[in-house]
Amino acid sequence: MAKKNEGGFQSQAGLVRYFDTENDLAPKIGPKAVVGLAIGVSVLVILLQHFFPL
Repeated sequence: MAKKNEGGFQSQAGLVRYFDTENDLAPKIGPKAVVGLAIGVSVLVILLQHFFPL
């Protein structure tokens, strides 16, 4: 009988799943912080354009 392959297509193609590895040294930022930072930077850019036009 044929051997059943449990690894899936990725292991056959030699692809590596980097997102499965967890690094304890990496900074962890929550999704709310990312959205808040994006909004904050956007407001800062708009204010700078308003007060210092080119």
